[in-house]
Amino acid sequence: MPRITLHNVTKQWGKFIGVNNLNLEIEDGSFITLLGSSGCGKTTTLRMIAGLETPTRGEIRFDDKLMFSSEKNINVPAAKREVGFLFQNYALWPHMTVYQNIAFGLETLKWKKNDIHARVAEMLKTLKIEQFAERYPAELSGGQQQRVAIARTLAPKPRVLFMDEPLSNLDAKLRGEMRTELKRLHKDMGSTFVYVTHDQLEAMTLSTKICLMNEGVLQQYAPPLTVYNEPANLFVADFVGNPAMNIIEATARKLAANTAEIDFLGHKGIFKADNAFDLKSDKISLGIRPEFLPISDAGNLEGLAYSTLPAGMETTVKIKIASDILSSVVFGAIDYETDAKIRFSIAGSGILLFDRSSGLLVAKGSISIQ
Repeated sequence: MPRITLHNVTKQWGKFIGVNNLNLEIEDGSFITLLGSSGCGKTTTLRMIAGLETPTRGEIRFDDKLMFSSEKNINVPAAKREVGFLFQNYALWPHMTVYQNIAFGLETLKWKKNDIHARVAEMLKTLKIEQFAERYPAELSGGQQQRVAIARTLAPKPRVLFMDEPLSNLDAKLRGEMRTELKRLHKDMGSTFVYVTHDQLEAMTLSTKICLMNEGVLQQYAPPLTVYNEPANLFVADFVGNPAMNIIEATARKLAANTAEIDFLGHKGIFKADNAFDLKSDKISLGIRPEFLPISDAGNLEGLAYSTLPAGMETTVKIKIASDILSSVVFGAIDYETDAKIRFSIAGSGILLFDRSSGLLVAKGSISIQ
């Protein structure tokens, strides 16, 4: 499998820039998710790597081989990049059986009949769809059709598998099941997967690395838990996580290399960071994940129950304090009457401090209320 490198890749239509100066390295055998809202440039990036879209400028390499270079006027067509592409609508031939759908690409590549039969049988077994070999797509469920589409895409042994929101047409239960299957398939196949989604849960659960984009610009490229626990900026912090991170405007005054006094929500607290940090301004934003706001009678902060959203295994509690509404996640099913008093605290060492002007992450640490 190749290592894919993008160097200063830009895609522009007139004055509109879809992808802006993107630098990215996709390691051999990784599962990379291009994540972002609609129009952020993730599908355009996928299509440029696959050869289905021509960049305006920049360079794309598979290992040391140039696939595209605006300077050297090189643009290897998609058919010669040895990649597979799984579309959102599966694009199965309705008049062909499952076996024929999987075999079609191999026949086009002029594989020998015995090799085709062996490869199709292997794919049927790998995707656990042997019993459907003689059925037609209309006779299959959405999840079964998706497995057929994956089998057909993997059959020619592509060096890289590209997937553009392949689970979006499935119901929630089936999406969960197929996430499990895709992750297992990636492990078993050892292929490089590049996956486009706007669903952060898919990105968090499937990826070895997330490439989060906004308006064509890369915001962060890191493993899922790094993106969650140490977001590079306020956009990433707000985008990743459900419920979203609590972003609280505050002021800060440095006390020592890794310590500051924070004024927020009508209270003062001492923030102790993991490492020394600098403040460009006293205007900062605190980022606190809902799980770091535990509710208990011993809590040193008080607010009102704005709304309680029990979901069985966990409950999201919206707490109004001063003019802010904060989210807290509590394990188990509980309920509070509207406007009931709630005591809570700030716990853990995953509290984040952002520069309010630039939005960049400044430090990570813990905070104690004075």
